[in-house]
Amino acid sequence: MSIPATLKVLGVIPAFMLIVIIAWLADISVEFLMRYTHAGKSTTYAGVMKESFGRIGSVLVQLCVITNNLGCLIIYLIIIGDVLSGNQPEGSVHLGVLQEWFGIHWWNSRAFSILFIVAFVMLPLVSFRRVDALRFSSALAVFLAVLFVSISSVMAIDALIEGKTETPRLLPYLDSNASFFDLFTAVPVIVTAFTFHFNVHPIGLEMDKPSDMMKAVRISLILCGTIYFTVGIFGYLLFGESIMPDILVNFDQNSGSALGSLLNDVVRLSYALHLVLVFPLLNFSLRANIDEFLFPSRPILAKDNTRFMSLTLILLGICYLAAIAIPNIWYFFEFMGSTSAVSLAFVFPGAIALRDVHGISTSRDRIVSAVMIILAAVTSVIAISSNIYSFFT
Repeated sequence: MSIPATLKVLGVIPAFMLIVIIAWLADISVEFLMRYTHAGKSTTYAGVMKESFGRIGSVLVQLCVITNNLGCLIIYLIIIGDVLSGNQPEGSVHLGVLQEWFGIHWWNSRAFSILFIVAFVMLPLVSFRRVDALRFSSALAVFLAVLFVSISSVMAIDALIEGKTETPRLLPYLDSNASFFDLFTAVPVIVTAFTFHFNVHPIGLEMDKPSDMMKAVRISLILCGTIYFTVGIFGYLLFGESIMPDILVNFDQNSGSALGSLLNDVVRLSYALHLVLVFPLLNFSLRANIDEFLFPSRPILAKDNTRFMSLTLILLGICYLAAIAIPNIWYFFEFMGSTSAVSLAFVFPGAIALRDVHGISTSRDRIVSAVMIILAAVTSVIAISSNIYSFFT
């Protein structure tokens, strides 16, 4: 389920409030992590958890990072495959950009197009040993996300002027086929969008002033929240109730003009390239946590060429095969957001503050931590239960 699809489920006002609340809690949880990092001797998320809860704490973080990041990387490849080579969700045929331009051939099939991207674009990017080497590709990724939002906004405003849009619902609408608890299935999607805690330590350590990390986090939260809500509003204006879980699939519709078709293709390709450039950042943390989990006493991964390249190639191979074998894993996406993502973003930071091994938590910190953990647990249980129920009915 994409952010615009969650807006369709929740309505404008609840979606906006949910994005603001989750972004605020994410800011607090990162602040907890950084304070306990500076108070202790660890330089990784897993290390901070180990100081508070021992070996079991670090293992839980590593397993959640592995589950969350591997799932996200597979989803990225699925979306890239949808853009380039199309998909057939629920029996409807959606052509990819390459198929629209050149027709359907073996070389623009889903398997081959994803393989080409993985081998010739992603492999060089994930081969960097330091995360600061990705600063230019990350800056380009941000630009492409802004381009995606800008073009979508222009298209939606043009459609609004022509009277071709649907009015967004301000509040949730529940028909006879939906229940109140179905609204909670939107929470994991937004939680996953704001789960970046596994990248805080590697990026912060390579900054000239690690103390500036919180400023960078807050700027990123504001930028991401703005982008998510803007995409949600204009995506709903453009497609209304026909929004697909992957909104990029909607942009294959015939716009009736050459310019409109060109804009559709630019939107899809810009966001697909954005995902290509974001892929290495998640892969960086995934690879580091797998190595720390499997080889805790071995030298730094970046200094061991054999181990580094072996892990890199194996992870790319797993992601590629999963993206080909499982072309639609949105239920897994929601389950992932209800478990590993919510644990990384809220449960573990809150538990660290409550444990308070360094004696630096205030009464406010403990209250906020307890509320954060309770809210995360309750919404996750309801979301998982609703997804399981809807899957079997």
